[in-house]
Amino acid sequence: MTWIKTIPMAEADEQLRRAVEAQAALYPSDYAVPIHPAAGGGGASEIVASHSLLPEALYHAFATFGVLMSPELPLTRRQHEMITTVVSTANRCHY
Repeated sequence: MTWIKTIPMAEADEQLRRAVEAQAALYPSDYAVPIHPAAGGGGASEIVASHSLLPEALYHAFATFGVLMSPELPLTRRQHEMITTVVSTANRCHY
């Protein structure tokens, strides 16, 4: 298993804290509690925490997904989940 240095939210500077909060604000409310929370708490998931050394990249990478999940777009949450499941299966990804 790969190990990536991360910055726990308890030790985050203002730039990292703002990036995490700003990208999280774009996500639907049912994503508010991470399935795999990162050590150190603060509400970030492990995948978000893996980008903690580069706050600007963290924001842009995860804000994109947040915007794509907007309830104002024509696809429903159910359709998003079906697409994600098919793509993950095709890519043999455990997510």
